Amino acid sequence: MIAPKDDNPVVYIVSDSIGETAELVAKAAVSQFNGGNVQIRRVPYVNDPQDIVDVVDEAQGQNCIIAFTLVLPELREVLVREADRHHIPTVDIMGPFLDSLTLITSGPPKLEPGLVRKLDEEYFRRVEAIEFAVKYDDGKDPRGILRADLVLLGVSRTSKTPLSMYLANKRIKAANVPLVPEVAPPQEIFNLPPYKAVGLTIKPQQLNVIRTERLKTLGLTSHADYASHERILKELEYAEGIMKRVGCPIIDVTNKAVEETASKVLEIYYRGERQRAEK
Repeated sequence: MIAPKDDNPVVYIVSDSIGETAELVAKAAVSQFNGGNVQIRRVPYVNDPQDIVDVVDEAQGQNCIIAFTLVLPELREVLVREADRHHIPTVDIMGPFLDSLTLITSGPPKLEPGLVRKLDEEYFRRVEAIEFAVKYDDGKDPRGILRADLVLLGVSRTSKTPLSMYLANKRIKAANVPLVPEVAPPQEIFNLPPYKAVGLTIKPQQLNVIRTERLKTLGLTSHADYASHERILKELEYAEGIMKRVGCPIIDVTNKAVEETASKVLEIYYRGERQRAEK
């Protein structure tokens, strides 16, 4: 056993990603020694054997240990070998857990660094998109139009809100704007690239049925102007004129599930993104 050195102890954190996991474990352990003047040095994004050799060379001669989260077996082997050569204790935080999980799961680990962070980033992007859809639903704030990944245009009851929420779960920030003849549309929609806006239309007969049912749930008479055939035709004609001015694609949502409409919307959006990137 190597005798303790006189200098302050150091914990090296070596990771093929950010190293947050190993650092949290190290801090929890160090706290059991009241800090003990222990330094924690994080070395992130180590993905080359030579990087490991360099870290171990730096650590040699110090009163230290090396804790690591390396998912690639070849990197783990290099680190353990080099550390043993210099008599530096190591702590493999990830390896034993991966080995144990392999015994109870149906397949081997992916061995891909940084997956936890990728999952976290996807989760937060989804939450951000959902909050965006709620904040800029139904044209509440025109400022959202230019901040959105995608803007949905259409008359009332063309599934703009459920479609916005569905797209949010795909991490797309969608705003939606109702088109009403008596209300001028926000000027921002005319400044959008065509692929960032999608118009939604529907057959008059189905819209009549949907609006009539909506009035019933609100306890109102089905003969209200909102559901009248004349009113519906007027709104659809007006909306079509606005969509043509914007120059956006128009999708007929008649008898379509939200998922089906979303598939078409995403196709339009990603095709536009690719074309923009190629310019």
